[in-house]
Amino acid sequence: MNEENAVSKGGELVETAMEWLVQDGINIGKAILLALIIFVVGKWIAGAIRNKLRSTMEKRKVDPALVSFGTSIVYYLLMIAVILAAVQQIGFQTTSLVAIIGAAGLAVGLSLQGALSNFAAGVLIIMFRPFKIGDFIDAGGQAGVVQEIGVLVTIMKTPDNKKIIQPNSAIMSGAIVNVTANDTRRVDMTVGVSYSDDLDKVQNIILDVLNADSRILQDPAPQVVVAEMADSSVNFNVRPWCATGDYWGVFFDFQKNIKQRLDKEGVSIPFPQQDVYMHQVAN
Repeated sequence: MNEENAVSKGGELVETAMEWLVQDGINIGKAILLALIIFVVGKWIAGAIRNKLRSTMEKRKVDPALVSFGTSIVYYLLMIAVILAAVQQIGFQTTSLVAIIGAAGLAVGLSLQGALSNFAAGVLIIMFRPFKIGDFIDAGGQAGVVQEIGVLVTIMKTPDNKKIIQPNSAIMSGAIVNVTANDTRRVDMTVGVSYSDDLDKVQNIILDVLNADSRILQDPAPQVVVAEMADSSVNFNVRPWCATGDYWGVFFDFQKNIKQRLDKEGVSIPFPQQDVYMHQVAN
């Protein structure tokens, strides 16, 4: 009889377990399926909102850096809401989940202080806008044209076409030199001539070369002054102004033109030299 009772009770347990699996299993499956639908649809909606926001900001000619940064933040916030809604559908209490996420976020934040500092620096860059996309900057020990301002990093391209990924905190922790922030720049150059040359004549030659270049601005006027009596030459400081985009063209062309003109005018350009005197000592 005991064996029959044991078999009977075992059968009842199996039957109960099967009923639970059938009933609750179906409910759990439905909840998981609905949660997946919420996540997929929510992700699609978040992406659509991000794209719509981006196109609207671009039509209104908002700064590209602000477009990238702002749309990324909106997308992440929407995805957090979607994930919470999907998890709640499975049966988790969002209040407890938010508390867990908050505690986990604190722990992660302590371990990712560098990433958080980069994020804070990215916010400061967007707020104060020390530079924009397309500017040539020297910051954090790197120099290049800004291509993208991200949440954590800024991407630059060097003149020789190398890609630099610079953490935002490194940029904001030091001086930022924005080379192209202003429309005009002063080109600082030096011309050295021999001590035997006529300085007034040389000054007029330099001014003629400058005035012959249409890229050089007349307001402010170019400055040509005797700056130094060096070891082997008298040095002129040459300081014309030009549009920022013409800087290197003016600089390189002047070096060639002034050398050809000074040669034509018979003005010598000295180079460092040393005279060695040998004394013979009688034995």
